[in-house]
Amino acid sequence: QVQLVESGGDLVQPGGSLRLSCVASRTFISIYDMGWYRQAPGKQRELVTSITSGGSTNYADSVKGRFTISRDSAKNTVYLQMNNLKPEDTAVYYCNRVVRTPWSWGQGTQVTVSS
Repeated sequence: QVQLVESGGDLVQPGGSLRLSCVASRTFISIYDMGWYRQAPGKQRELVTSITSGGSTNYADSVKGRFTISRDSAKNTVYLQMNNLKPEDTAVYYCNRVVRTPWSWGQGTQVTVSS
């Protein structure tokens, strides 16, 4: 069974930066379209950015220009560089493949943006 372990979340002030990591085991992320999702309290989980197996990236309008997704296939890891963070970015962040049937979700990593 594929396991996803997210890390890197923290409490940060508005305008700050964080880098999230997602390590996958028992699979090879390079062959999948991978994405970062987030779920804020009381809201549904949403896809904020994705990277295809070919390396093309997509971003939700709310994070475009501030977030960057990348992948290190040798480390089987997906990253999310988040800059100029805003309070509305506060959420639990998850990674998963971008398909109709994702893998089992990891525990996520909490990002809190507050002064």
